[in-house]
Amino acid sequence: MTHEEKFITFSLGKEEYGISIDKVKEIIEMLDITPIPRTPDFVKGVINLRGKLIPVINLRQRFEMQAIPYDKTTCILVVEREQKGGKKLLGIIVDSVSEVVTLEDSHITTAPAYNDIKNKYIPLIGKFKDKIIMLLKIDDIFGSEDVIGIKNAAEINAA
Repeated sequence: MTHEEKFITFSLGKEEYGISIDKVKEIIEMLDITPIPRTPDFVKGVINLRGKLIPVINLRQRFEMQAIPYDKTTCILVVEREQKGGKKLLGIIVDSVSEVVTLEDSHITTAPAYNDIKNKYIPLIGKFKDKIIMLLKIDDIFGSEDVIGIKNAAEINAA
C-alpha cells in the first residue's frame, strides 16, 4: 500500500518548498509585526492574531538568502511546531504560497548531502510533475540555539 502526504507549497525566490499540511494552521496576509529587541535578525517579532501573540520569523533570512521587500504575495504561514513544553505556534514569512500537493512515498527522496546546513533544514526532496520541492520538517528548522531567539516571544504568548 502506498502512503501519501499532503504539503502546502510556497516559494522563496525561484525555489519551491513544502511543509506538511498537518503542521500549517493558517495562511494570512502580512500583518504589522512588533519587533522584539535582542533577537536574531531572522526573528521579525510578534503578531497579534485574534488575541494570541505569535512569534514571526523570515524564512529567507533564516536560510541566509537575500532579503527582499514584502509585496502583495508575501504572506505568513502560521505553523505548529513541537517544542519543549508542548506545541507552539510560529509565523513564517514566505514570498508566496503556491498550492497543496499530494506526494506518494515513491516521489519523496532524501536530500543530497552536498551542504550540511541545507540538510539540517531540508532533509527530503519531493518530485511533483516537473517541479522539485524541498520538504521542510518544521520541528527541525529551529535547534536549541534558535529557540533562544524565539523564547522571548513564546514567553509573551504564555503570559
